[in-house]
Amino acid sequence: QVQLVESGGGLVQSGGSLRLSCAASGLTFSRYDMGWFRQAPGKEREFVVGSISNTYYADSVKGRFTISKDNAKNTVYLQMNSLKPEDTAVYYCAAARRYKSGNFYYRGYYDYWGQGTQVTVSS
Repeated sequence: QVQLVESGGGLVQSGGSLRLSCAASGLTFSRYDMGWFRQAPGKEREFVVGSISNTYYADSVKGRFTISKDNAKNTVYLQMNSLKPEDTAVYYCAAARRYKSGNFYYRGYYDYWGQGTQVTVSS
């Protein structure tokens, strides 16, 4: 059974930093592309970053967020710096089998999802 478990969310002041973690189990981690999405109240879930053949960031987080993977620990991280109130959302990690067709910016590309972790940025 595949599980993705996010952690590291919390409350932070504007300009602060957080590092989210996503621990994967039940899959061969090195064979999956990983992504992070977020969903703010009343809004659609949106793409944040994808680690595919290369790394792709949404324009809204470029230069502030960094994705990294530790294959030995089956964990993907999202380092978030210079946080803004508009970054407030539930953050989800997602996994997609490598080399599949489709657009990794869209939710349907991903095969597995975590339960999400809340990030709240106060002004």
